[in-house]
Amino acid sequence: MGRIKTTLIKRTTLKLYKDHKDRFKNDFEHNKGVVDELLITSSKKLRNIIAGYATRLVKQEKK
Repeated sequence: MGRIKTTLIKRTTLKLYKDHKDRFKNDFEHNKGVVDELLITSSKKLRNIIAGYATRLVKQEKK
């Protein structure tokens, strides 16, 4: 069981991932920097959740 992602997180991450697929990698720390460049987020927690979900999408696509 994991945490449930809100619609805001999923919608934002999927849009970023679709538009900038080549910039995201299998590494959370790298994706955190990419999200920081692409979005203006007011909180670190929101940035980290988006980066984590993007990392998960990259890993799922490689299977």
